[in-house]
Amino acid sequence: MHVVGIVLVLVVLATAVATFARRLRVPAPSLLVLAGVGVALIPGVPALHVPPQVIGMVVLPPLLYASAEELSLRDLRTVWRPVTILSFGLVFASAAAVGFTAVAVAGLPPAMAFVLGAVLSSTDPVAVTALGRRLALPGRVQVLVQAESLFNDATSLVLFKVAVGIAVAVGASVSLPEAGGEFLLLGGGGSLVGAAVAGLVWLVRRRTTDPVLETVIALVTPYAAYVLAESVHTSGVTSVVVAGVLLGRSGHRLTDAHIRLQLGAVYAVVVFLLESVVFSIVGLELPTLVRALPAGTGLWPLQALALAAVLIAVRVLSTLPLTRAVKPTQGRLSWRVAGVVTWAGTRGVMPLAAALSIPLVADDGTKLAGRPLVLVLTTAVVVFTLVVQGLTLAAVVNRSGLALEPEHTVREEDDARDALNRAALDHVEHLAELETLPDTAIDRVRRGLTARLDRTPGTPDGTTADAAYRQLRHEVIAVQSTELHRLYDEHRISDTTRRRLQHDLDREEAALGIR
Repeated sequence: MHVVGIVLVLVVLATAVATFARRLRVPAPSLLVLAGVGVALIPGVPALHVPPQVIGMVVLPPLLYASAEELSLRDLRTVWRPVTILSFGLVFASAAAVGFTAVAVAGLPPAMAFVLGAVLSSTDPVAVTALGRRLALPGRVQVLVQAESLFNDATSLVLFKVAVGIAVAVGASVSLPEAGGEFLLLGGGGSLVGAAVAGLVWLVRRRTTDPVLETVIALVTPYAAYVLAESVHTSGVTSVVVAGVLLGRSGHRLTDAHIRLQLGAVYAVVVFLLESVVFSIVGLELPTLVRALPAGTGLWPLQALALAAVLIAVRVLSTLPLTRAVKPTQGRLSWRVAGVVTWAGTRGVMPLAAALSIPLVADDGTKLAGRPLVLVLTTAVVVFTLVVQGLTLAAVVNRSGLALEPEHTVREEDDARDALNRAALDHVEHLAELETLPDTAIDRVRRGLTARLDRTPGTPDGTTADAAYRQLRHEVIAVQSTELHRLYDEHRISDTTRRRLQHDLDREEAALGIR
């Protein structure tokens, strides 16, 4: 009952904070973390201890899945090289830099410093997606940041397991072949499990037309991918990401407009609730962990600041030579892209869950030296990146000159709408020549499409919605949907425009009722 009460309070708090954040036009996760810290500092508030299994099993799968579904597979193909390098090279470089810094400034034992480096070596997909959702970044820059955060977790997870194994086993040594084999098992095995789950779900959803069943399947899919992968000792995170990317690409072909609208609404609620709770928990955990620190560790704020600065510096040096692969066609300098990519690489929920899962004692029964400090430094760096980088990310994007102007988005959408309406009008004229449908239905649809092309408000005449008219409107919308995806596949519109116009078509089709 105590846990349920805390969760309900967090949901109410998150709703109020999200409303306030929208008015101020700032990222809600940043304010949620600050609100969590503020609540934890109130006298009499009980300490919050969240098992890492709860975060891993309950919270992460749907949030990872939702982030992966938003990832544009088309744009991912254009940036796979820098994503691959960042997912491997930058993770190793960050882990090494944090480890050496932690030994120098925090006095951690080398083994625990290596654990801390592995924990903080990767960006967090939940935080990155939540912070970048409202930014008007070019498609390649957005997908680079998001894809890196989704795919670098397998690398950091291998490093984390190796580091923990060394920390808990006295006299343990690192075996590179063994570490490489473990990485292939975690990353490759997780990818295979995720692809298999996606294929099975695709077969089931092709034969399902019940909105309730479709919603249940969509909610269960990320948990199934995660649990199956973890049960065979592979990466559940990688499995969920692969399943989300594959199903997100083909989702519009598996369901109709009614189900897509329902799924979108349900997942929006689920993501909001889970993100609200998890970012609040990050803030609530910090004061609790600080109180548990042993004496002589009062310099942890400066130590956390030094670690955050090292992470940013390493990220700048690593991203600068890679951003030429994602440089916009306008010829912006690569350092502008590097600055945005660096500042968007925040840490979040996954590092906190990993740090909480560090064992309490070593194999010989002694306590792990430095574990409380590792937890505090991890949480402090997470809070720093979410608050400082999160609140200033929009300003960095605007100063970089990379942000897409609102006029650009409006013009792209208008041009795409005209292309859809022209394709639909051509189809209607073809049907009129065949004389297979009543002239009244043809005329009603023709006038509606012509009015849209003329930018004048217009609706089909008449008060009776007969079957022929509804059938034709469904057919016209199907043609527009096909044209929309053709424009997208030919790289003539962005993924954001495709999603917005598909949503509009879905609403139009849903308004016509069931066929």
